Amino acid sequence: MAKGDKNVEAITARDVDFAQWYTDVVKKAGLVEYSSVKGCVILLPFGYALWEQIKDELDARFKATGHENVYFPMFIPESLLQREKDHIEGFAPEVAWVTHGGDEELEERLCIRPTSEVLFCEYFANAIQSHRDLPKKYNQWCSVVRWEKSTRPFLRTREFLWQEGHTAHATQDEADAQTLMMLHLYADFAEDYLAVPVLRGRKTDKEKFAGAKETLTIESMMHDGKALQMGTSHNFGDGFAKAFDITYTDKDNKLQHVWQTSWGLTARLIGGIIMAHGDDNGLVLPPKIAPIQVAIIPIASHKEGVKEKAYEIENLLSKNFRVKLDVSDRTPGWKFAEYEMKGVPVRIEIGPKDIEQGQAVLVRRDNREKVTIRLENIEQAVHNALQELHISLFETARQNRRNRTKEVFRVDELRETLDESAGFAKAMWCGDRACEDRVKEEATATSRLMPFKQMPIGDTCFVCGKPADKLVVWGRAY
Repeated sequence: MAKGDKNVEAITARDVDFAQWYTDVVKKAGLVEYSSVKGCVILLPFGYALWEQIKDELDARFKATGHENVYFPMFIPESLLQREKDHIEGFAPEVAWVTHGGDEELEERLCIRPTSEVLFCEYFANAIQSHRDLPKKYNQWCSVVRWEKSTRPFLRTREFLWQEGHTAHATQDEADAQTLMMLHLYADFAEDYLAVPVLRGRKTDKEKFAGAKETLTIESMMHDGKALQMGTSHNFGDGFAKAFDITYTDKDNKLQHVWQTSWGLTARLIGGIIMAHGDDNGLVLPPKIAPIQVAIIPIASHKEGVKEKAYEIENLLSKNFRVKLDVSDRTPGWKFAEYEMKGVPVRIEIGPKDIEQGQAVLVRRDNREKVTIRLENIEQAVHNALQELHISLFETARQNRRNRTKEVFRVDELRETLDESAGFAKAMWCGDRACEDRVKEEATATSRLMPFKQMPIGDTCFVCGKPADKLVVWGRAY
């Protein structure tokens, strides 16, 4: 594709202005359109198709681990939201309220759900009576509303799509195991399906979910070095259970509080895919999530036999891959640019000379190299190309993270490191909230996670110099 192509000219180079590049790609690839509601976007067919791929794959994984789908109301009475003090304080600045129904003012304000913990708690309090009612393992696919001041498509919008899991268990051990299991499920999905390498660990108390005993997280690094939280799993302990009086009679007929978890991820994963894998020509989609895995482009389709052979290839490949045959009257060059922009992993070109020689041309989206393949081997060639592309995307992203991860031993060193080249910084921390606040103030960085695998790089806090036994990954985030 020539650099003079309009599709290419419309995209700002990543290394010139990453934020503008992102906006250009989101718009030019046909993922979203801005709506008249400030802070909200319209998900166009190709953008929503990406969410459907995420949803379908995760839904199958959730059900395989014993979870069932439910749907709760989008409205929460203010009095119900107030029952867990820490929870409401954490969300209060972002809550949108309904005050009128028609022309009448409501007796009680209704919150448009920013998350559904309190609704599930109210239900659990009524539905759980005995140990025989446990565990409850539910998941909900829905949208939520948070009144964000600054928005960007997929990464932060006022209404966004997500899933939220909510479970109740008889014992603390069961809840602990559930929290960890879902975190690893998310991590495996990110790496195996989205080709995005992630770090796994715990949030600090400052960064954990409002009302949670513990929050586990997966954190990824984008091409520009900034962090993106890809998913979280929260252990609520029995805190919500005590606030909402969720109890059950155990096998000894004694009254006990349940132990709860909550876990979720959002459509910001799509933003993560764009920023981790995209290039100056647009999207580069991991094969497993791509709505179109193979685009077939006939060359000189007006000539005898070309369309027929293209249809034959489509019928063959459609048995195992998601295929789009483009027989429109657009030029081949326009089609090449279009499917590159949309990040389609593999392109097949077939023309009269190819047919004569029993071959086709295969182009992989990431490296854009053209390879001649025999038609009798086309299925295997596509299969191999998709596998190789996934591995390449994953390794490229992982190498970017390696190159941008440093060890630091002072706050000013952290600031200088992140100013020079955004990325992750490993540093020892004493656990004092005041030190964490100072990092944000002086280095405009936040703690991303405390890795499960702690590999200390010292024994003193990089902020205050006091004894420290916690290795923390710090960074600037979306």
